[in-house]
Amino acid sequence: MDEMPEFWVFGYGSLMWRPGFAFDAAEPAVIRGYHRRLCVISHVHRGTPEKPGLVLGLDAGGACQGIAFRVRLELREETLAYLRAREQVTSVYIEALKQVELRRDGRRVSAITYLVDRRHRQYGGPMETEELLRLVHQGVGISGACIDYVKATLDHLAAMHIRDARLEALGKALGLHAKAGDAASGPA
Repeated sequence: MDEMPEFWVFGYGSLMWRPGFAFDAAEPAVIRGYHRRLCVISHVHRGTPEKPGLVLGLDAGGACQGIAFRVRLELREETLAYLRAREQVTSVYIEALKQVELRRDGRRVSAITYLVDRRHRQYGGPMETEELLRLVHQGVGISGACIDYVKATLDHLAAMHIRDARLEALGKALGLHAKAGDAASGPA
């Protein structure tokens, strides 16, 4: 008997704690070849063109732990439309189908995810801590304050026992403390 095709979405930032779409399962997962980085200059969700903030991007290199959401096939087009409206406001991301590994059983599945487009004018790349702090402190957009976004992401990662050394260092510099205490060791 053939396995029924599945539709998965991989979240590494706010999709982890505010997916906004219906799903049947949410499983810890890892994507290889990309890492989570505050590298997208936000002009809409967490900032404005006059006072930009930052949001996370899935940037080339390393590995990233996040959540894979399984969505019923009949909700595929509705979910994609929602994700495109949310993630592609300024087309800073490349929608891609990538392999992710489900942490529970090691199974590999194809998942839609959003990779940062390094050629886009809003790609900030690696930044010095001072610049990160400045942008996080000033950024407020239609989805709220950038500092709240960083805190919510850190809290969710800590609750999942996922370490992200760069984001944790920024959180410490911002005076943020994750709700779930110290996260267990894992790839950054």
